[in-house]
Amino acid sequence: MGFRKVPFRDLLSSIVDNRGKTCPTSEKGIPLIATNCIRNDFLFPVHEKVRYVSYETHKTWFRGHPEPNDLVFVTKGTPGKVCMAPDPVRFCIAQDMVSLRIDREKVYPRFLFALLRSERVQKVIEQLHVGSLIPHFKKGDFDKLILEIPTNRTLQIFIGDFYYYVSYLIEVIRRINKTLEEIARAIFKHWFIDFEFPNENGEPYKSSGGEMIDSPLGPIPKGWRIGRIEDVCEFSYGKALKADKRIQGRIPVYGSNGQIGWHNERLVSGPGIIVGRKGNPGLIHWSEEDFFPIDTTFYVVPRVGKSIMHFLYFALKHADLPRLSADSAVPGLNRNIAYMQQLVIPTEQLLRDFENRISIIFDLLQTNSWQNQSLSELRDSLLPKLMSGEIRVPVSEKEVDQF
Repeated sequence: MGFRKVPFRDLLSSIVDNRGKTCPTSEKGIPLIATNCIRNDFLFPVHEKVRYVSYETHKTWFRGHPEPNDLVFVTKGTPGKVCMAPDPVRFCIAQDMVSLRIDREKVYPRFLFALLRSERVQKVIEQLHVGSLIPHFKKGDFDKLILEIPTNRTLQIFIGDFYYYVSYLIEVIRRINKTLEEIARAIFKHWFIDFEFPNENGEPYKSSGGEMIDSPLGPIPKGWRIGRIEDVCEFSYGKALKADKRIQGRIPVYGSNGQIGWHNERLVSGPGIIVGRKGNPGLIHWSEEDFFPIDTTFYVVPRVGKSIMHFLYFALKHADLPRLSADSAVPGLNRNIAYMQQLVIPTEQLLRDFENRISIIFDLLQTNSWQNQSLSELRDSLLPKLMSGEIRVPVSEKEVDQF
């Protein structure tokens, strides 16, 4: 298999760079994607903690905007992180990143995307970082990144499409899981916030005339009670685990912002709930399997058995624990303050009914998650072998004309 070595910059037809300055934002409008939204485990940029720009700012302030199939590439903070721009593009990009338009005459765009995502190229980019405190990879230094491009165009297309379509399948399964959790959350709200759980006749309780009683939190169904978080669960402290120990094994490791790696030992038997303690205090995460929560988190221990875990998961989300975090250099969640938060506690029978229904959804969520993990491992293990020619692809040496 033949290769040609090409500077990264020579593979680009244009670069959209928006000045490296902070643009004016507004309360609503068009989402403004920042560097935290560009993750190498997602095909497209995610919308996390996004700000917005007005339509006028979108039209007049920026030098340009990403187009479908452009690469959104981070240049500062986490240089080298890259996602594809979806079709249509419904966002604009903030500072510390650029939108790269690929020269299709020189390389198949999806192949370049896969190549930039490869472990080998990511390590090269890391070595090219400039700046000790905040790493950055200036667009003026793109010529320093020399990439090996297969001379066989058909091979480029095979590898690029392989990486893209497996990544797209992973993305679709993620969206299915997001919808499933939204359905479960809607059922929780319908039953325990709106009090429209099915009565003995299968009718919605409140709207069909179910008896309500007064409580400190307003009217609640008869037989229910008001309690505090500490009445139903305990927040136990996670355990310190060095970063170099979070890169191997099969047990998921959780920090305050979600899963951050893998370990070979468990600390908690699943299913379980993780609550952010420091860094991202109050964020709630679910693990169906055994897990290891690190010391920036709490893990939830129910006081009445694991049969209420799904109820606790949504009840804690509804409690909006992030608002209780201390305003300091490193925001933290005070366990005692969290314990004092009141919540409505339904009857044991209704809790069992809810768990029976919701567990079906969560079983499907877990099956999908395992499938995505297998797909990710397959994609990431095959990519370097395809790139190096270790796995030979039966393609014609004749170049194809359509990209």
